[in-house]
Amino acid sequence: MREGRFIIITTALLSLLLLNACSGGGRRAKIRASRADSILYAEGEARNYERILSLADSFQALGDLSELNANRWRGVAYYYQGLHRTSEFYYKKAVNAEIRDANDALNYNKSARRLAQMLLHKGDYEGALRVATEALEKMRQNGSGSETDFALLTNTVGCCELNLGRFKPAAENFAEAYKMFHDLATNDTTGRRAQLAFEGMCSIADEYLGAHHYEEASPWIDRAEEMITIYEQMPGSEAQAKTLASAHDKINLLRAIAFQNTGQEKEAAKLFSASARTPYGKSSEGRLYANDFLVAASRFEEAADNFRDLNRLLSQNDITLTLDNIQQYLLPKYRANVGAHRTDSAIAIGVQISNALDSAIHSAKQNDAAELATMYDTQQKEAEIAQQKERLTHQRLIYTGVALVLVMSFFFIYTLHKRQATHRLQSAHEKLQHAYDQLEVTTAAKERIESELRIARDIQKSMVPSSFPDREGLDMYASMTPAKEVGGDLYGYLLDGDKLYFCLGDVSGKGVPASLFMAQATRLFHTLAKQGMMPAEICTRMNEALSGEDNESGMFVTFFLGLVDLNTGHLDYCNAGHNPPVIGGNENHGEFLDVLPNAPIGLWPDLEFEGEQLDTIKGHPLFLYTDGLNEAEDKEKVQFGDDRLLDILRHTKFDSAQHVIEHLGEAVEQHRKGAEPNDDLTMLCLRIS
Repeated sequence: MREGRFIIITTALLSLLLLNACSGGGRRAKIRASRADSILYAEGEARNYERILSLADSFQALGDLSELNANRWRGVAYYYQGLHRTSEFYYKKAVNAEIRDANDALNYNKSARRLAQMLLHKGDYEGALRVATEALEKMRQNGSGSETDFALLTNTVGCCELNLGRFKPAAENFAEAYKMFHDLATNDTTGRRAQLAFEGMCSIADEYLGAHHYEEASPWIDRAEEMITIYEQMPGSEAQAKTLASAHDKINLLRAIAFQNTGQEKEAAKLFSASARTPYGKSSEGRLYANDFLVAASRFEEAADNFRDLNRLLSQNDITLTLDNIQQYLLPKYRANVGAHRTDSAIAIGVQISNALDSAIHSAKQNDAAELATMYDTQQKEAEIAQQKERLTHQRLIYTGVALVLVMSFFFIYTLHKRQATHRLQSAHEKLQHAYDQLEVTTAAKERIESELRIARDIQKSMVPSSFPDREGLDMYASMTPAKEVGGDLYGYLLDGDKLYFCLGDVSGKGVPASLFMAQATRLFHTLAKQGMMPAEICTRMNEALSGEDNESGMFVTFFLGLVDLNTGHLDYCNAGHNPPVIGGNENHGEFLDVLPNAPIGLWPDLEFEGEQLDTIKGHPLFLYTDGLNEAEDKEKVQFGDDRLLDILRHTKFDSAQHVIEHLGEAVEQHRKGAEPNDDLTMLCLRIS
């Protein structure tokens, strides 16, 4: 009797609780959604993007976030982590999701704006146009779009039309966007909308300049200036004096580019001169605009000078040399130096571009693989979230409709749950065993690869000397440290009576391909040196063998080759695009050796390399090295540098050539402060007394 009464009371209480939950569910769902958005926004302000991804999964599974809003937050997190392909993937899912309420409509607008901008910036003009056009149509239908949404999306439509060669529709959309931006600026109270309007006008001017429609760019530069004038008239704008000054300087640079390309050269020169000396003109953005003007004005010397400290600017702004950034920064620098006839600098930049391309392509492949893997994993995760949401919904329906049945069927459900748990445990065990078997296979393959690379490393080390001549009056030592398991640096020597051939080189790229090219160069050096040729002739013959159609990968080697008479100290040498050696040290005040600008070996066939000579190097130590020394970086990307190298060689008392090599190796390690080596490091020191 007591058991029956207990069941009835329990059932009644459960039913009341469930009915109350259902009646207040809609209101509480809105509160939970608002709370979830606030938490995610706070994590975004703190830049905790991994935390955003985790919370978005949890909130979506609990029903606190809609599918559209959860995908928008995932797009935000991946965007600010630099994973733009994955970010684009989630923004597309958000844009294509069902809009269920007003909150979804607002989040759709945000997602469409960001997605359209991403597609525009990567050159997918048709994709960006489709997203922006559909978003504008939906906003007009449901009345959810803000003035800012309409202005930015209309501006994006115009940019797409212009880049697709549809000039009339582009002009019409730009005109419509201008009216919207003008209304935003004139009704502004904080200055943010006026600044947004200024940026919108500048983006239109930028698009016309990029399309070489210089006449059409000028009116939009005027309208950008108009937006700044509106901002200056607002109360409190005096506090933004620096921002306003930078805006005027940017306008002057844009106008100088337009004037230069429309025949108004004197006016262009005045505007450029006025803005180039300002803080904005000296900024990285300002200097890039300045180079557009300088190249158009054929002022290549100034453009080349302007690019001189590009590496420092890139490091300060934490800009890595991706494929896009190589095109945006290094190629214009190369063209400016070619136009200025600075052959040495152009070759050096060409080598830098080649090395940067190798790293950028490798990095891009890794990033692509990582992003694709992330997409795959997250698709599985979404399936799990959907299943979890389906289970939660199903449970709520069951609790609401059959509360009494749940109580009466408790023991049956408990038994069924226990069986399912046993089944899941068995399934989990089988999956674990399969994963363990796979791990054993993967581990064995990894160990085999590592073993083969160790063998390759040992073979490569055997190709360079580990012992050096024991001869009175000659002190020689060298070392090679690859950045990876195998590398592309090399050194070698050949002693023939009183004649000593020696060399040091750096193959483009790193890893196994560079090591194979290094092996060819090493073999050719020994073969040709045994024939008693002069250094320049050896370099010429090596270039014939390593360049041309057989060099399909386009690899090359920078190379320094010397021939010294051990009796007189007379040195014949040839430098093929390599870092100049340092001659002298301690009391001899070491300096970089003057070298002719021969090209690296393997770049172009049919080259005749020029040689040089010194009367004697007796008493003047000669130090050769690869750029793994002077370009070694610490964790903040600060390089070891030429000045530090000269300072050590000038002010350290060395006992022997080996002491020089070991001391500099320790100095590089101290400079890195635990950072991974960014390039192979090879050094050779030669002292004749």
